[in-house]
Amino acid sequence: MLTFVGLGLYDERSITVQGQEALRDADRVFAEFYTSRLVGTTIEELEAHHEVAIDVRDRAGVEQEPAPILDAAETGSTVFLVAGDPIVSTTHTDLRLRAHERDIETRIVHGTTAQTAAGSLTGLQNYRFGKATTIPFSYRDRPVPESVVGTIEDNRDRGLHTLCYLDIKATEERYMSADVAAERLAPELDGLGVVVARAGSPEPLVVADRLSALAEGEFGDPLHLLVLPGELHHLEREALEALADAPPELL
Repeated sequence: MLTFVGLGLYDERSITVQGQEALRDADRVFAEFYTSRLVGTTIEELEAHHEVAIDVRDRAGVEQEPAPILDAAETGSTVFLVAGDPIVSTTHTDLRLRAHERDIETRIVHGTTAQTAAGSLTGLQNYRFGKATTIPFSYRDRPVPESVVGTIEDNRDRGLHTLCYLDIKATEERYMSADVAAERLAPELDGLGVVVARAGSPEPLVVADRLSALAEGEFGDPLHLLVLPGELHHLEREALEALADAPPELL
C-alpha cells in the first residue's frame, strides 16, 4: 500500500488526524520537499513529533529512481509525504501511476492547499479563480514569460482571479518573495495585487495594493503567494478593504 499524505501548509501540526493515523501505521515513510516545503518546521522536528524516520527524496530520487519507494509499498504499508496536498504536482501523479503499473494499491490523505488558503485569507471566492500560474525567477534579466502574462490576461478577460505561485529553488533554499514577483509583473500588469504570506501559520499576512507599490514592500519570511483579482463581487471588495487594507480607489 502506498499512501500519499498531505502535511498541510506550515508546520508539523498542520497534518490531519487521518494523516497522523497513516503515519502511525506505516512501515516506511518517504517525503519530498522540492515542490514545496513546510517553513515552520524541520525534518528533525517532523520526525520527533510523529515518532517516525523520514527518508527525504530529491527530484531525481522520486522521478528517476522511484524503485525504493515502490519496493517498500509492495511489501508493506508505505507513506509518501508532501507539503500541502498530494497529487497537486504532476510528479506525485507520476509516482501514483507507477505504483498502479505494479498493482500496488494507493490511497490519498488530503491536506490544506495554498489555493484554498489564498481564497480564505483574502475573502476572494474560490469559484471565481481561473487558471493558476507560476512566476519564475528572472533568468539573464529576461521578462516574465508571455505564457504567464497571457494566463493572467485571459483570466481578467473572463472576470476571474489569478493565483500566482512563486518560484522555489529547493536545493538552493531560495524562495521568491512577493515583492520580487510584483516587481516582475508591474511593467506589464500594474493593477491590484494581493500578497498572502505564511498561509497556515499562526500569523499569516495579507496585503493588497497596486503591484508597483507591493514591489516596494517587505512581507517577511516565506512562503509567499500573489493573487491578481479579476472582477470583484461587492463582498470581495469589502473583504479586501477590511482584511488586506486595499486602497478603496483600486476596488
